[in-house]
Amino acid sequence: MAVNAVLKQQMADLGLTQEELAARMNAALLDITGRPGDVSDRTVRNLISGATRRPIGRTRKALEAVFRCSLKDLGFACPSTTAPPEGPVERRQFITAGTAIALTSAAPAFSVPRRVGASDIERLHRRFADVVANDHRHGGQLAIEHKAAALADEALSLQASGHASQRVRKQVYASAAAFRSSAMWAAIDGRRFEDATRHMRVAQQLAEMAGDPYIKFRIWSHAGTMYRHMGRPADAAAANDVARKLNITRQDPMFASLGLARQGAIHGAAGDGTAARRAFDQSQDAMLRAYPQAQRPVWMNAFYDQAELDSLALSAFLALGDFERAEAHGHRCLAALRPHMHRSKAIATTRVARAQLEQGDVETAIASAMSVPADASIRHPRVVGMLHTFGRRLETIAPGAALAHTWNQYARDTWRQTA
Repeated sequence: MAVNAVLKQQMADLGLTQEELAARMNAALLDITGRPGDVSDRTVRNLISGATRRPIGRTRKALEAVFRCSLKDLGFACPSTTAPPEGPVERRQFITAGTAIALTSAAPAFSVPRRVGASDIERLHRRFADVVANDHRHGGQLAIEHKAAALADEALSLQASGHASQRVRKQVYASAAAFRSSAMWAAIDGRRFEDATRHMRVAQQLAEMAGDPYIKFRIWSHAGTMYRHMGRPADAAAANDVARKLNITRQDPMFASLGLARQGAIHGAAGDGTAARRAFDQSQDAMLRAYPQAQRPVWMNAFYDQAELDSLALSAFLALGDFERAEAHGHRCLAALRPHMHRSKAIATTRVARAQLEQGDVETAIASAMSVPADASIRHPRVVGMLHTFGRRLETIAPGAALAHTWNQYARDTWRQTA
């Protein structure tokens, strides 16, 4: 097998990894056929290695659409055929009569490209805002993850659909990275860590191509949260440090505040109370220094505020066993949460219930747990897991009590809806 050096060079010219080329080919197939593609990085490896010498069908269409040239120009042998050569007139008649769909599908790869401009970027920004809003309402859902990943591929398909200035091209890459980071977050929230890791790797590559420090911050900060939830505090701290060392944390104290608050949560998970308290004090100071009207990305404005800082502190002190301090931060969080933060409210309420239970206030704890909206308590993976833990701790703290029976009956009635 001879390595396809031409294809390797074409990929290098566009700065594409094998995984990124697979994503672009799938986006092209979705655009051409209306159905998602199933190209994998293994498919691309076979194309590069020479294991696949004559790509046909959907693979051929996708390659020609992405690179805007023929298979021959990509170093492949053209698919063999026993048909005699056709003249231009006969070929046009054949296509018109028998393969109109194929002509329509292939046309975008060879037609005069359009100009990708500001209106396309604005459309991507609007769709990203919708993804962020859905995440705050529902959180962790597989549908959100898949939608965000599909929108990332759609953004990348713009790169193959027309000409763009370097500035616009970087904005397209930044939008694709933002969508992928949302897919990553939905997977983290849904406890699908393998999928989250896959989204993270693609998002990091796209962010580098975009050169956008804001989306780099989001991705690395999410990575720190992911590793914290996976029980890997050392990796979590290392990833979060990448975000904290970006220049934007020096330019805007609000980003510094978020980085420090997430670092505090990581210290809490690692059992370092002194470091956690110091991080949250520094985070609070940075937030007070931040200019409220500064221009920030939509994802930052949509979620980070005093309520989120207190939510992270609630998580940290709950992990440290400082239940009184955790409950105090929890009440501050719930009092300050904006109305659209449904997912955050359910998580904070569940954690407050746990903090109350650990302090022996069983009746209040059960009332808090039962106030979690039923939708979240049966559909949000993180909330479901925390409520199951709450039930187990209740059995340990107040075994056989009437209040424990009340909770168990409520839980059975609620979770029966998932059956």
